[in-house]
Amino acid sequence: MSANVIEVRGLRTQFGDHVVHEALDLDLRRGEILGVVGGSGTGKSVLLRTIVGLIRPAAGTVSVLGQDVRQLSGPAREALERRWGVMFQDGALFSALTVQENVEVPLRAVPGLDDAQRQALAQLKVSMAGLPWSANAKYPADLSGGMKKRAGLARALALDPEIVFLDEPTAGLDPIGADAFDRLIVALRDALNLSVFLVTHDLDTLHACCDRIAVLAEKKVLTTGTMAEMLDVQHPWVHEYFHGPRARAAVADKE
Repeated sequence: MSANVIEVRGLRTQFGDHVVHEALDLDLRRGEILGVVGGSGTGKSVLLRTIVGLIRPAAGTVSVLGQDVRQLSGPAREALERRWGVMFQDGALFSALTVQENVEVPLRAVPGLDDAQRQALAQLKVSMAGLPWSANAKYPADLSGGMKKRAGLARALALDPEIVFLDEPTAGLDPIGADAFDRLIVALRDALNLSVFLVTHDLDTLHACCDRIAVLAEKKVLTTGTMAEMLDVQHPWVHEYFHGPRARAAVADKE
């Protein structure tokens, strides 16, 4: 098996005349949690959406689990998509469905599952995401922000994916909730042997979760490495980001 589950090479994404990424290269290694960071407008979420095929790149290649995403269509594309799960920043839950019913949505594409089996699997995923049993019957409008994120995570886990994409998973959470979510991500990665592509701006999440960090700047991946390696990068934005007033925990850990 390849050491990389995602390989992006020479990627260019643009909207009209506005180029977001140019000649971008990036790898996600099997079994790692990769944190993707960058300033506002650097296209962190655009990169995620491009990898999963929601945005078509202007140039370059995106290989996921050894397959070129742009070259697949029909059943082959659907089969690949079942091997990953995505949790969007706002949860992207269907407001008219309960949490359990939301998690059941991807399971409906699995042949041979009867209603009872599908419901049981959905309830299992809800529990795995750290939600109480009572959450199964709740609607998104009845959930806190943190519970919505966990419901979105449960749905991302529905098909037992090999890769999970997380878009700002701790955004808007209080420090206690964010810490609990960080620990949940690591526990799920270890238990399920996941590879995790994690877009974030949260330095505490980078410190608590990520094996490596990729920094988006100047329309490309400027640098990758561990948190300790990031602290030694002298690029002005990278240095300010990792040594600023909100980076105390990371700097203190290195010292």
